[in-house]
Amino acid sequence: MPEKTVLHVGCGVKRDDKLPEQYRTPEWREVRLDINPNAEPDIVGDIRDLRMIEDASVDAVFSSHNLEHLYYHEAETALREFFRVVRAGGHVLIACPDLQQVARLIAEDRLMDPVFTPPAGPVAPIDMLYGYRPGLARGNHFMAHKTGFTPSSLRKLLEDTGFEDIRIVTQPEPLMDMAALAHKK
Repeated sequence: MPEKTVLHVGCGVKRDDKLPEQYRTPEWREVRLDINPNAEPDIVGDIRDLRMIEDASVDAVFSSHNLEHLYYHEAETALREFFRVVRAGGHVLIACPDLQQVARLIAEDRLMDPVFTPPAGPVAPIDMLYGYRPGLARGNHFMAHKTGFTPSSLRKLLEDTGFEDIRIVTQPEPLMDMAALAHKK
């Protein structure tokens, strides 16, 4: 029986490989939250307003490529909600594009050059900056990017919202992501 709960925000359509391995063990129970009801989440909701989730009721929040879809001030609101719902001793794990690395490619005049090709199709720096163009063209406006972060700006935002013991790992080309692990004391 699971002893810990991970709130998987912006979960999208259910796939077992979407959760990091650390949460795919019998001790963890995944609760899926997404703004899109077509993703069939456990909870239909917006990461900026998690009032349907009790204070200090989850052990972890996992957010992969969600914060960049909000305006900067809304990303701060979302992180405050994450902080509120995480128990003392819990953590957040956040993944998002690393704009410092993306900017390097743009400065090299590679804005439109595919950097990697996931199953959905090629991704170029312009997609990392503004959102995945094919998804946006199909009318999925939730996929637009409204803000972005460098490792230092994400660290500052996590600190400002109360998180401590923050570790950020960057992934070089082709992914150009970063992952932040931050704790609530």
